[in-house]
Amino acid sequence: MQVAENIRVAPHAYLCVFNSRNKLWIDAPQKETGKHCPFNITSDSETSDVEDLIASHWPDVGPPKSTEQSSEIPSETPLWLARWDHPLEASPRPNRAGEWMALRDLATALTERPEEWHPAWSSILETLNQHAIEIPYLNFGRNEFIYRFRTDRQRNREIYQSDAVSKSLYQSQLCAAVKAARRLRENTSGEPARLNFGLIEYLLPSHFGFCLGVQNAIERAYEVIAAHPRKRVFMLSELIHNPFVNKDLQRRGLRYLQTDKGVILDDPETGKPYWDTLSDKDIVIVPAFGATNEDKVQLVQRGLPFNEYDATCMLVEKVWKAGRRFADEGYTVVIHGKAEHEETKATFSNVARYGPALVVRDSAETEIVAQIIHERDPKISADLFDKHFRTKSTQGFDPSRDLQKIAVVNQTTLLRNETLSIIETLEKALGERFPGTPNLHPQSRGDTLCYATQVNQDALQKALEEGIDLALVAGGKNSSNTFQLYRVCQATLGERAAYIQSEENLLGRDQVLHYHFVQNPDDPKAGTFKKRSIDLSGKKPIKILITGGASCPDGIIQQIITRYNSYFDADKLRPIDAILEELA
Repeated sequence: MQVAENIRVAPHAYLCVFNSRNKLWIDAPQKETGKHCPFNITSDSETSDVEDLIASHWPDVGPPKSTEQSSEIPSETPLWLARWDHPLEASPRPNRAGEWMALRDLATALTERPEEWHPAWSSILETLNQHAIEIPYLNFGRNEFIYRFRTDRQRNREIYQSDAVSKSLYQSQLCAAVKAARRLRENTSGEPARLNFGLIEYLLPSHFGFCLGVQNAIERAYEVIAAHPRKRVFMLSELIHNPFVNKDLQRRGLRYLQTDKGVILDDPETGKPYWDTLSDKDIVIVPAFGATNEDKVQLVQRGLPFNEYDATCMLVEKVWKAGRRFADEGYTVVIHGKAEHEETKATFSNVARYGPALVVRDSAETEIVAQIIHERDPKISADLFDKHFRTKSTQGFDPSRDLQKIAVVNQTTLLRNETLSIIETLEKALGERFPGTPNLHPQSRGDTLCYATQVNQDALQKALEEGIDLALVAGGKNSSNTFQLYRVCQATLGERAAYIQSEENLLGRDQVLHYHFVQNPDDPKAGTFKKRSIDLSGKKPIKILITGGASCPDGIIQQIITRYNSYFDADKLRPIDAILEELA
């Protein structure tokens, strides 16, 4: 192994070693030249394998990966990347002094002190920036997940139930009893639970509230805050789509870099964007929805670790892996989702690295895609595509070329039946336009939907088979999976179904403040509240169905029951102890 001393040396390859904080090892300046030189892997034989050369001299670094493997244009000098997962202060080069440096700091040094750096560093840094998204995952296999679901034994519920405020938000005797009695299997819906208070009977589906991905994310966020009391801890955006959970995290010191729509937030003390003040002393948590590659690259360039603070749901990751597999097989990936939703933005960003991708919102937009597929005039096809999808597709997307072979994945929180309808529409259009050719990927069957989303919908359907007088669906204003549950209720009950955030939206026995979810941004009612009156006269008992989205804490459900019970004389209602005894 040699280190290049001047630009005339023709290296076999350069090696860049990164630590767990995504920082690059930089050797101290050479005595002969006074310059920082890159690792130059040379060999006496032109046929020597670079991986073998690296392994023989650097046995402790992780398996090296060549940037050539993910580049369309080969560079003049191959660049290899490797990971060093050892103590941060240690050197990957025995008996060699140096330092770990963030890519952003390297760029500054090359600009301000070019005389201290070997000329090759400029092109190396350019290549590293192009491949920055690969750096955190150098030791990951293609099928590995960032963070697998914890088992029940591994759960750490106490971490977010440490005081009275958090306990009232997260704890519920009733919900715990219902889930213990009715949730016999995590991924299979059961019969609803009946909570008979006499004048009121509540029905709770077997499955509602926190899914495993949300539980993982919440535990991880509270653990990070508790473990680093003297550090600034940021969330890239909202951890989950529930205002009460996010507010409780802020109460404990968490800050947000940006909103769920990607709007950069300012530090109220300095007036500067938080992004501009981030340093390698800070911690940034990636939310359950995942993050775009663009946001992750910003963290990498600042020398911030995020694998250990990444709360991305593994079922979201499953969609990314499916999208990559489809793209590698030559299919254009159509993502059924909302283009403005964090999860869909993250999925699109991940899939776009590997091939053409397109986001469709619903069946109506899919019909336009089908029309484009049928259109044989390239100009008409391109004009129609540009009008509806140019901002929701990969750069250079050519509808005449890229809509011939399609695979479908989806935002994990939508209705399975709608995804299946979209797949059916596309399959029909492809079959008519390209008869006799299997142009839809055989695995495009809607199986990238989160199983928790599906089982919550299935359990709700079973509960709706009862004679329901009023359905209350609780969740954050921007919770997509909660809105899908509301849609299921609305299809059966019409305006006797209401979308609420908490017990504060209950106005009386027969009045509720219903929230109009932003399904269509052009809808003038979107994002507004409306008072709804429900005729409950003569109903004895009143049958109320209550469910919560995957980010709704159990405490909210119990508080809704408590608030509604308060509209009746307490001595005319059965005591809660009797209800709990029946559930046991």
